[in-house]
Amino acid sequence: MMRMIDDLKIRYPKASAWAFGDTPEMADELAERVAKGIKTASCCSLSSFNHQDDSSAIGGYSIILNSQGEPVCVIRLVSLRIIRYCDVNEAFARKEGEGDLSLGYWAQGHKAFFQREGSFDAAMELVAEEFELVEVV
Repeated sequence: MMRMIDDLKIRYPKASAWAFGDTPEMADELAERVAKGIKTASCCSLSSFNHQDDSSAIGGYSIILNSQGEPVCVIRLVSLRIIRYCDVNEAFARKEGEGDLSLGYWAQGHKAFFQREGSFDAAMELVAEEFELVEVV
């Protein structure tokens, strides 16, 4: 498995390897949705983004892992912006590719996620990322 990740890092220099979400089930479900082209966006709180060791850069690659730490696909960041939780719209919620793709589902799921993180506030700033699928592993 590490060899496979190392091989991908040779093809995609400086790529980071990570999993979505905060549970094994979420990591597997979201990685699958990215690999199928359903999920083309993600977000995190600005505070957690600022505490990441490797800040995302437009044009940068990420190796998306499942809950077992196995690579599922490679994505490339194409857009990065700051938006408030309360200002997320239906179009961005659909790009997040979760649940029924509605803004209501997005708001409910992300409120719960950010509450678990300890950072929820309706006016909180999010880092909204959009990406393209480069390769399914």
